[in-house]
Amino acid sequence: MDPERLAAAVGPATAAVLMMGPSMPTGLVLGDPHWSALAAALERHQAWLIYDAAMERIRFDALPPSHPAAHPGLADRTITVGSASKELRMIGWRVGWVVGPAEVLADVNLVGLTNVVCQVGIAQAAVAAALTDPGADADVAAATATWQQRCAVILDQLAGYPVVRPDGGWSLLIDTGPLGLTPGEASRLLLQRGKVAATPMDGWGPSGAGYLRLVFANEPAERLAGLGDRFRRALG
Repeated sequence: MDPERLAAAVGPATAAVLMMGPSMPTGLVLGDPHWSALAAALERHQAWLIYDAAMERIRFDALPPSHPAAHPGLADRTITVGSASKELRMIGWRVGWVVGPAEVLADVNLVGLTNVVCQVGIAQAAVAAALTDPGADADVAAATATWQQRCAVILDQLAGYPVVRPDGGWSLLIDTGPLGLTPGEASRLLLQRGKVAATPMDGWGPSGAGYLRLVFANEPAERLAGLGDRFRRALG
C-alpha cells in the first residue's frame, strides 16, 4: 500500500481511520512510512486513528510491531484495540481491551456499556493469565513460525496462480481475474471439485471484488501439501 495514497484518502469528512497490521485478509504489514503519511493528514483534518492490534506480532519478518502510537504526531490520536482472540488463539473467550487518550476513553466506555453484554470474570482472568505468563512472547513467536511455515507451503503449492504474498497474519488472497473467474465461481469450483473452502471477498468493500481468501489459521502443513493438486483439479 502506497503511504501517500493512504494519506490522500483522509479528507474533511473523515472522523477516524481504521487500520490493522498485519491486515486481514491481505496480510499487509504497516510501518513507519504509513504512520508518517497518516500523521499529517489526521492532524490536518482532526481525525482519530483506530488501530486494531490483534495480530501485530504475527509478522513474517521477525521484526517487532510497528505501533502508530509510538510515532511522533500520532500518540494523542491513536485508539488501540487489542484482543486475545488471534495472537493468543483464545478465540472463544472474546476478551479485548481499548487503550487511548483519556479524553476519548470516556466515550469508548459509554459505547462499551451499551454494546458489550456480561464479559464473564473467568474469561478475563484466563486472558490476564495468558498475557502475563513468562512464556507468552515465546508462545506467540512459535505460533507465528507455524503460520509462516503453512504460508510457505501454500505459496509453493500455488506457485502458478496469482497469489498475493502476505507479510504476516494467517490468510492470503488470490486474484481470480487472471483465471477468468469471479471469486464466487472460483469458490464454488474449489469446494465442489477440490474440497477446498475459500471465501469470496466481494462483501469486503469495492477493493475486495476479484479476490478469493484462503485461511491457514488451523490447517496443518501436511494437508496443505496437497493444495496444488486440489486447485488444478478444480480450476485447471
